[in-house]
Amino acid sequence: MLLSHLSLTNYRNFVRLDTDIAPGITLLVGGNAQGKTSLLEAIYFLATFTAFSTGDDRQVLNFTAGQEDLAVARIVAEYQRGGRIHRMEVRLIQERSGPLGERRRLRKEALLDGVKHKVSAMLGRFNAVLFLPHMLQIIEGAPEIRRRYLDMTISQVVPRYPQALSRYRKALTQRNALLKALGERSADVSQLDYWDAQLTEAGAHIIQARIQAIDELEKLVVGVHQELSRGAEVLRLVYRPSYDPLPKAENQYALPVDTAVKRSHLSLDTIQERFREQLLAERRNDIARGVTTIGPHRDDLLFLSNGIHLGHYGSRGQVRTAMLALKLAEVDWMHQHTGEWPILLLDEMLAELDPSRRDDLLTRLLRSEQVFATTTDLTHFPNAFIQQARLWRITAGQLEAYTP
Repeated sequence: MLLSHLSLTNYRNFVRLDTDIAPGITLLVGGNAQGKTSLLEAIYFLATFTAFSTGDDRQVLNFTAGQEDLAVARIVAEYQRGGRIHRMEVRLIQERSGPLGERRRLRKEALLDGVKHKVSAMLGRFNAVLFLPHMLQIIEGAPEIRRRYLDMTISQVVPRYPQALSRYRKALTQRNALLKALGERSADVSQLDYWDAQLTEAGAHIIQARIQAIDELEKLVVGVHQELSRGAEVLRLVYRPSYDPLPKAENQYALPVDTAVKRSHLSLDTIQERFREQLLAERRNDIARGVTTIGPHRDDLLFLSNGIHLGHYGSRGQVRTAMLALKLAEVDWMHQHTGEWPILLLDEMLAELDPSRRDDLLTRLLRSEQVFATTTDLTHFPNAFIQQARLWRITAGQLEAYTP
């Protein structure tokens, strides 16, 4: 897959941008807060239809435009996929709502080749892999950050995953409301049966997709990470489901965190049935607490290097190397599933890496089909690499070709 043209309107720093894009490596050079990262995020928005750096998509609207009663941000891309040229357009429309227009509401529209589609149906039409420095929180931060990462990544590849997520969240909201009501007054607990069925049906799809994705990504990331660490470290991805579909043998102690556990053989029906049984076993506890205590909404993913929990004990260089290795593995993983190479987007990728890891990373990037990378300091890159890249300078949302 190749991105050939990009147009932005009122997207963060960019009031207006319209540019052709070449294959290979594009280096975005400029100072802080000039728009380099915003450009990467705009391309990634085409793949996920949300901004990774913020929980509120209204923040991607240009500040000045966003003060108006009606504000529209647009991302338009032309790209080649499957031997055809496609045109994708995403519109973020902010309007005032409420009796007196006191609230601001954001809605999204997505068009492919001129035809409007539901946003959920557009996931997977454009693939991209993004690395931002604050994505180190995927390893170091709270479990919900890792769950969000998994959901955004898997949604680009597994067609029914976004729909399963939507169904699960709706069922979880309804079940939690019923649990709270049951805890406050005496009522028939069999009312939970319907929502248990809805929750376990959607949840089984999520759990199975996560099991498969993490298993496949781990096989790929091991080789990439060993290459970047020159064989000094072995990286493992450990899925920690809050509800484990594997049956627990009697008198079995909890397994050590670094023990490899295989769940890929489990069928969808088995996962769903065991999930239903466990929900039933936890029902009294759930009613007392007023929330659903098990399920994929409480899953976690651990990163281990040579058996060491990177989230707790990893150095900044180790964590950054692991995250970059994961992102490069994502590229291969998406290619295996879609037959297309995703766009690779890297923000300040060389910071906190020693010279050998920098060299190994840049060597690998030269084999990539299309890469966008940002830097505030071009001296971090060797001349041989710069000569093979296209350089853009970004200043206050303005882009121009650049020759050092």
